[in-house]
Amino acid sequence: MSHSENTSPSHAVIPAGSGALFFIQTFSTLGFAVLYSTLVLYATKRLGFSENQANAIMGVFGAFNYGLHMFGGYLGGRYLSNRNLFVLGMVLQVIGCALIALAGVSGLYWGLAMFLTGSGLNVTCLNMMLTQRFAPEDERRESAFLWNYAGMNLGFFVGFTVAGYFQLTENYRALFLFATLGNAAAIILTLSRWNILKDINTPLKQVNSRQFMQRMLVGIAILLVLVPIIRVLLTQAALSSYFVVALGIIIFVIMGIVTARHRQRDEKSRMKAYLLLAAGSLVFWTLYQLAPMGLTLFAENNIDLNVFGLRVAPQWIQDINTIVIVVGGPLMALWFKKLRQRGLRIDIPLQFSGALLCIGIGMLVLPIGIHFAGENGLMAFKWIVISYVFQSIGELMISPIGYAMIGKLAPARYQGVMMGCWMMVTGVGAVLASFISGLMPANTGSTPAVTNPGYSQVFSVLGWGSVATGVMLMLLIPVLRRLIQREPA
Repeated sequence: MSHSENTSPSHAVIPAGSGALFFIQTFSTLGFAVLYSTLVLYATKRLGFSENQANAIMGVFGAFNYGLHMFGGYLGGRYLSNRNLFVLGMVLQVIGCALIALAGVSGLYWGLAMFLTGSGLNVTCLNMMLTQRFAPEDERRESAFLWNYAGMNLGFFVGFTVAGYFQLTENYRALFLFATLGNAAAIILTLSRWNILKDINTPLKQVNSRQFMQRMLVGIAILLVLVPIIRVLLTQAALSSYFVVALGIIIFVIMGIVTARHRQRDEKSRMKAYLLLAAGSLVFWTLYQLAPMGLTLFAENNIDLNVFGLRVAPQWIQDINTIVIVVGGPLMALWFKKLRQRGLRIDIPLQFSGALLCIGIGMLVLPIGIHFAGENGLMAFKWIVISYVFQSIGELMISPIGYAMIGKLAPARYQGVMMGCWMMVTGVGAVLASFISGLMPANTGSTPAVTNPGYSQVFSVLGWGSVATGVMLMLLIPVLRRLIQREPA
């Protein structure tokens, strides 16, 4: 089918391949959801890692996963093709999950390195395969990405739910083998729609067959080199964590210098706004990334997980986030639309401020729950539900507009770099979350009554810190709006 046939609204509701990518997205998310929600518990309960070691590995895992996203688009578009890199990445994820399931500590680092290389690179490839199904002016693209986002959240929901089911019996081998099946299903679906999902307009399409093979070999060599590099970085998680933070600081300073030297005044103002908003968002993403680390260990040890006679697995708590995103996303969009119709200005600075206030409240709810804990020191389950609802509302305010912000604030020649910086913020946030998790009380050999005061203090400091940052951004809203506002031509 030609490109024009593939994108004409009169030929189909959605272009061929878009529907398949919904299911591919769902299955490809399963493995990541399992590892994201279970890695810290598996490392501490089965492999004998300390909580600090497990948190450090999870922090590096999150940092490099986000950091590889930008490189994935480059590698797919110029060397391997997006569909080839996606399948190769999924193959690495299958092998990685199998190693984690079957080889214990010896397989953990190699398994994580393979999985992380695959998941970090192929997320961008899947998005590129979807966006290329549409012509630039095709208005159905936004709807397709909303469906794809729903598919991703469906994958997270299933992954978290199954992870929790196996967590109750600590049957980690079966859980990680389940993850391999989900990843394998994504490969089979991609291969079944192989011709339809081919790249349409990438730099790789412009080369001859000999150059194509040369680039393929280079791309495969890059994958083979990345795996051992990431394995080493994972085994040196503490050192890698400091490296990621240092790199984040260097990149931020460089962006500050580039902004200061930029000559076009209108663009320079928006770049200043971007730097202020990115700095504020670091607080949000640091607190948000506590979910698979310190908050998971807190839930496992200090919350009464027996609800209405049912034992709740820690991974199931993260389903609260998925449900709020899927249900609350459309409702929030509708609510914001009505507020704008009434003349209220709902824009990027206001939403960033609101996100920080919401996640701050989500943290401050926890010390209240701890205060009302039972005689055994266990906090009632309802408090973690309230906390996650506030955190998820905050995510709805900041996450969808984060990427859109780049197109609005970044000059055309800096968009790629500034998108990479935005991803780096999330990666640095994951590392900082691991540091904060390390400040939380050690649960091994202790009781909830003993560790509750330490948890309460950490959550209070985090909550008030986020609220204070949100208030500061709120006070800066008039300044940010002036910086963002485009001067009349």
